[in-house]
Amino acid sequence: MGLRLLCITAHPDDECFAFGGALALASLRQVETSIVCLTEGSAGSFRGAASSAQELGQLRRAEFAASCQILGVRHHEVLDYQDGQLEHQPLSKMAADLIRRIRILRPQVIITFGGDGGLNTHADHTVASAAATAAFHWAGSPKRFPDLGELYTPQRLYYLTMDFFVEGRHRHIPAPWTLTLDVSSVLPLKLQAMQAHTTQAPLMERARPIFDEHGGQERYLLAASVIPQPAMQSTEMFEGVTE
Repeated sequence: MGLRLLCITAHPDDECFAFGGALALASLRQVETSIVCLTEGSAGSFRGAASSAQELGQLRRAEFAASCQILGVRHHEVLDYQDGQLEHQPLSKMAADLIRRIRILRPQVIITFGGDGGLNTHADHTVASAAATAAFHWAGSPKRFPDLGELYTPQRLYYLTMDFFVEGRHRHIPAPWTLTLDVSSVLPLKLQAMQAHTTQAPLMERARPIFDEHGGQERYLLAASVIPQPAMQSTEMFEGVTE
């Protein structure tokens, strides 16, 4: 079946702003990429021409689909959790929804946010990380949701992290990184995917200096692996992963 990568996010635009380089690189290397996004982003501060939360959600779903096409994502799905309210949702329910999809998509590698919530320390990002982590560990367990499909254990879980702070913002507490991806070759694709999120254009302009300075690299922490191993520095996400 080849190599498969699943990215678990909280909002439309996370896939490109945060993970766009990894997704584009994987797609160009013929890795089958998938994204599960927990919310449609209808509570976003930037609303474009939307006159209601419902209209904003519809616009952002369409923008998400356009971004995924640019990044070469094979499968993408937006779930129906409420934007800005993930911390109030049952973790087990979110994990079950993700487990069902992990057992269908059968990715060897899963990438998601770290517990810091990313550069903007968004609570939805932190909860997405927790749900994805639970799903990673439970998808292969016969004790967890045995009725949600054939058991499957991914090989690696990576958390997005970074080696810088944004001046003037509350400082997140990022995890140390074990993987540094050179995404400079696909940075134009990442920026193009960001531009597909037209409702979020002000956010893109605000983030432009960050990408000008740091956009050539994405950093990840290897948070879990089916093979016990020491923490080592790497530049290849799929090195040692078996098909």
